[in-house]
Amino acid sequence: MKGLYCRAAEGEAEPKFVIQETTLPDVLGSHQVRVKVKACGLSPLDFKLIEEVGIQRELLPVGREVAGVVLQVGPKVTFFQPEDEVVGVLPLDSPCSGLCEVVDIDEYFLVQKPEKLSSACVAGALRDGVCAYTALHTHARMAAGHTLLVMDGASPFGLMCIQLACYHGVKVLTTSHSPQKQAFLEQLRPSVARVIPVHNGSSDLLSVVLEETGGLGVDIVVDSEVRLHGGEEEEEEKLLPHKHDIISVLGVGGHWVTSHKNLQLDPPDCRLLYLKSASLSFLNPEVWTASSAQQGRYLHILRDIVEKMSAGVLRPQTEEAVPLYEATVAMETVQRHPRKKAVVQL
Repeated sequence: MKGLYCRAAEGEAEPKFVIQETTLPDVLGSHQVRVKVKACGLSPLDFKLIEEVGIQRELLPVGREVAGVVLQVGPKVTFFQPEDEVVGVLPLDSPCSGLCEVVDIDEYFLVQKPEKLSSACVAGALRDGVCAYTALHTHARMAAGHTLLVMDGASPFGLMCIQLACYHGVKVLTTSHSPQKQAFLEQLRPSVARVIPVHNGSSDLLSVVLEETGGLGVDIVVDSEVRLHGGEEEEEEKLLPHKHDIISVLGVGGHWVTSHKNLQLDPPDCRLLYLKSASLSFLNPEVWTASSAQQGRYLHILRDIVEKMSAGVLRPQTEEAVPLYEATVAMETVQRHPRKKAVVQL
């Protein structure tokens, strides 16, 4: 059978994605489940992280968010049986590509898929759901009555954060990166309290937030990248908030959850955080599968996400699924533009 793999590039060259023949072992591990894949979500590869956790392979498997049907279970598997519909995320060190027709995965990385939820929908949105849940529940301890600012709320991750927060009775403010995204966010139901445009060159984020919060600032800020310095940037970077702006909009005891991997805070930034008694968390969703320390909590998160998607609480804007023969081109696009999503239907 065939799977999609990546040959890491040297230096500045772009990585090369190739369809490769692969086989599975004849015997399943004690706690492994063999799954026939129906759909697989594509997410960008973080080569630096892969190197830092000690994974060294000539060909790295691509596609980790999978949905499918159980074909066979290992002798000690207790959660599943053949014919069960399942969904899960392959761990970072998995030798299997999620685009293989059949994959072997440990039972502790899978949950049951509700019947009325489509495989393509859940495979395309699962990663963003895990990120949103981790940011708001695990890091920020979101509660009813809090005020949340989501940067770029029309992104797949931002939309998940908005819907999850609204469900829990949180007042939501968000930013929009274009007039089209502004219109989309203003039509959301349940509605957000305010959509703040940042695409027209205005930088009145602080004044709008203070106006909406009675001068107190927000309890939680979730970003999807930040600008570290002012000056000349590419057009896309100009839409990102500056780190000082984010700290400024935080209220006393507020919490900032960042996706910026190389965030640098200067002494004045740290001083402002200290004066507000505010805190900062880094969002790295890979920790759930990289460590088994909180496996039970991770499975609870996965179950809650698929149940909320099935109930219509979380309504992701999924891309149209592409066939396997277009997977290479789709993955190249996702790798170049990390905020884009792609789903492959098998």
